[in-house]
Formats: sequence, structure tokens, C-alpha cells
Amino acid sequence: MIADSPKSTFALLALAISAFAIGTTEFISVGLLPLIAEDLQTSLTTAGLTVSIYALGITLGAPILTSLTSTMTRKTLLLWIMVVFIIGNSLAAGATTIGVLLAARIVSSLAHGVFMSIGSTIAADLVPEHRRASAISIMFTGLTVATITGVPIGTFIGQQWGWRLAFAAIVVVGVVAFIANSVLIPSNLPKGVRTTFRDQLKLVTNGRLLLMFVITALGYGGTFVVFTFLSPLLHTVTGFEENTVTLLLLVYGVAIAVGNVIGGKAANRKPLPALLVMFLLQAVVLFTLAFTAPYKAAGLITVILMGLFAFMNVAGLQVFVLTLAKRYVPAAVDVASAINIAAFNAGIAIGAYLGGIVTEHMGLIHTTWVGGIMVVAAVVLTGWSLLLEGRNAAQAEAAS
Repeated sequence: MIADSPKSTFALLALAISAFAIGTTEFISVGLLPLIAEDLQTSLTTAGLTVSIYALGITLGAPILTSLTSTMTRKTLLLWIMVVFIIGNSLAAGATTIGVLLAARIVSSLAHGVFMSIGSTIAADLVPEHRRASAISIMFTGLTVATITGVPIGTFIGQQWGWRLAFAAIVVVGVVAFIANSVLIPSNLPKGVRTTFRDQLKLVTNGRLLLMFVITALGYGGTFVVFTFLSPLLHTVTGFEENTVTLLLLVYGVAIAVGNVIGGKAANRKPLPALLVMFLLQAVVLFTLAFTAPYKAAGLITVILMGLFAFMNVAGLQVFVLTLAKRYVPAAVDVASAINIAAFNAGIAIGAYLGGIVTEHMGLIHTTWVGGIMVVAAVVLTGWSLLLEGRNAAQAEAAS
């Protein structure tokens, strides 16, 4: 842990700036889907692959690349991550076919996966143990601010001057993030610990950790069945004009930011009970949206509530996985973080892909209850994990 509080604050700020850049590029496609589909003469479902394939790249790349780069100093690794990020978005800005755009998204996703896995670990190590969830939520604030400002502004740029310029703007943000890491991240961060194959095997065969990875994918990913197609949903089902949709994405992002802060504080002491409540409320909201989406006032209120709970679970999920990893496989905490980041994005990939299928064969309105079913599954599994944690605590008390 960095002893000097201002240094810790500035380091968290650098991580948040980087997360903002990465969060903007992850979710920018949500607002640009109609523009990309029209310009590249492809279907909305195919354009939606720019979301799901990005998430899939993180899912596959994060654990592998985090393990391969474990002996690099973390500051050097962060700088290389931003270089790859800048290259990927530069390719996207110049893409003239859907194939090139998807390839560019894969390149960017590789940087994303490694950053989020080591970024969470660094953030948790910068503060005392009882503030780890809050520190992680500060880093993830970059993602929420990206949803508040980056995605709506990127959507506005795309609507006014073309979607390619939106990706070019992200390249500029990536350069700023590179400079922030260079200046604000201390050089004396410890190297990661090389994780043996045996320890990695322990991670993916430990029942408690596997359960949490599945909870992460279902609970976080359920919202993305709807969120991936939120822009066309608000336009074609709820009846808002395209320019108004851009403003509504801004409001949605503000709700996400508020939820992120609440979620971080709620999960500091007892993450599992907090997660159970969060998932339950999100499931209720998603099922409610199936009935309110066709009505402007009711639909808007429900969408705002969906945003409130969308990122609220992130800090709790990440901090509890780190807690379990330190308990069961302490030599592989970074890789455990990476696997959970992969689980987040597996959820996004599944949700976005499922949303595309539902949109094509059933209609946009049905994405709501399908996403709700995914989150209900997370509610059940979180209850199971809470039961197992109670048994573990009872056994530990009996043994002492």
C-alpha cells in the first residue's frame, strides 16, 4: 500500500482516467449501432457484434495476458496497455468494412482485459482493507463517467460528423490516459507474482470461486441484453427522437454513476448480502420495463432505475472474488481478478448476443424479460453463495 495519501489519491485518479478511456470505447458502439449498420450496409444484429465480440476478446484475453505479463512492473504494463488501446481505436477510426472494425475491436479488447484485472488489484492495494471496495469503485468511476459523458458525447459526434470521428476522439482520450499513467502512477509498484499453472488450475476448479464467476456473468450480463439495444429501444419502442435518445443516454449514465458509488459503499463490509439485494432489485426493474417501455414517462423512469442498478454490483463482485482468491489461492490473486473481469465480459458477450437474437426473432421489447431471467439466476446463486459463506464462518468458529 502507498503510505502517502495524496499519492494514493493521484494513482487512483490515473486509474480512473484510464478506465474512462477504456469504458468509452467499450460502450461507444451502443449509441453508434444504427449509424454503423447504415454506413457499412449491415444489419443491426451484425453491428451489435461490435459489443459482443469486444466483450468476448476481454473474456478470452484477460486471464491469459494477465498471466503472461505477471512479471512486468505494473507501471510499464499499464503504459503498454494504453499503447495497444490507442492502436486498436486508430484502426477502428479508419475501418471501411465490418470485418476490419470487428478486428479493431478485438485489438482494443485485449488492452481492456489486462487493464481491468491489474487495475482492480492495484486499486485494492492502495488503501486499507476496509476501504478496498470503495477504492475499486473509484477506479470503476472512470467507467461510469464514460457512460455519463463519453458514450453520449461519442454518440453526438457520430450523429453530427460520422461514427469514425467518434473513435478518433477516443484515440485522443487514450493519449491523455497514457500521459496520466506516466505522471501519476508511482514507479515503485511491485511486480506481479508469476502464477504457476497449478495455481491457475486451482482458481478454475475451486467451487466457491467458480460460483462467483458464474454470478458475475449472469448478474452483470443480464442488463446487457437490454442495454446493448437501448438506443433503438428508446427510439422505436418508447418513441423518443434520436437527438433525445442521446440526452437520455446521459441521464442513464448519471444513474449508473450514482449506483456505482452506492454499491461501493454498501459492499465494503458485507458484499454478499449487498449483492443479493442489488440483483433482486435489478431483476424487478428489468421485468417492469417489459410493461413500461412503450410509455415515455414510465419507460424513462424504469430505464433510469435500470441504470442505477446496472453497475452497482461491480465493486462487490470484484472485492469478494479478491477475498476468496486470497483465502484459497493467494499466489494467483491477479489472475483471479482477471478471470472475474473475463466473467463480467462473458456476461456482456452473452447478453449482447442474446439481445441480438431476441431483437431479430421476437422484437426489442422482449430483451427486457430475457435479461431479467439472467439476473434472477444470479439472485438464486448469490443466495447459495451466502449460505456457503455462513457455513464456512461457522466451521472456522468451531475450529477455533
